[in-house]
Amino acid sequence: MSKDEEAILEVKGLKVGIESTSILKGIDLRIPQGEIHAIMGRNGSGKTTTANVIMGHPAYEIEEGEILLNGESLLEMEPWERSRAGVFLSFQYPQSIPGLQVGNFLRKSVSSVRGEDAARGSGFRESLSEAMEELDIPKSFLSRYVNDGFSGGEKKRFEILQLMLLQPKLAVLDETDSGLDIDGIRTVAKGINSVVRGTENGALIITHYSRILEHVNPDRVHIMIGGKIVASGGPSLANLLEDNGYDWLEDQIAEGVVFE
Repeated sequence: MSKDEEAILEVKGLKVGIESTSILKGIDLRIPQGEIHAIMGRNGSGKTTTANVIMGHPAYEIEEGEILLNGESLLEMEPWERSRAGVFLSFQYPQSIPGLQVGNFLRKSVSSVRGEDAARGSGFRESLSEAMEELDIPKSFLSRYVNDGFSGGEKKRFEILQLMLLQPKLAVLDETDSGLDIDGIRTVAKGINSVVRGTENGALIITHYSRILEHVNPDRVHIMIGGKIVASGGPSLANLLEDNGYDWLEDQIAEGVVFE
């Protein structure tokens, strides 16, 4: 297997439940290095559960299966260990932390994940300045408190700023396009592409809509229904789904249509 074909993430036969309720019913997912994949699905289909389980949320019970990052199992790692191993999760609803300034938070985060050398000196300041300029974030942002009084768009740009500074091996982005206008979607997509394209990293975008995918141009789109991935294909699959809906997709699958 060539380096380009190596997987940054492999999910094999993953079955997950919570409080005796089965949610994920056998998920198989493989993201090669340098690729961006997307998961789409109805509310309650298991998309956010997939993201939380990859990150190690303790509320979920792994009933069966594996989650591998660069071939190494994540299942015995605590969430903070997964973060240090290179997993990044953007939250659907980011929490505010009054009293903690953005600048201090970013420096401490980079120090914790990438090491102290990456968080000190001119190198860190230059990386921070370049990322903020690319995301159109003013320097005054650094003195604000984390997510305190942020608009929806500011919260999402802040998450992508963290992503660009941390440079994780795997970025799991849960509805990172919510609350964004058209310009915001373009800006966030540019940040995602800069972290993954041409690198050994990978990304999994969870979304309801195809609009961010038009700017990210994912390598694969996976459709989740009832805790299972029922179809996978190229970027055009997202457009077909948005144009025709989930009932149409289920009818196509029942008729034996294969999406590529």
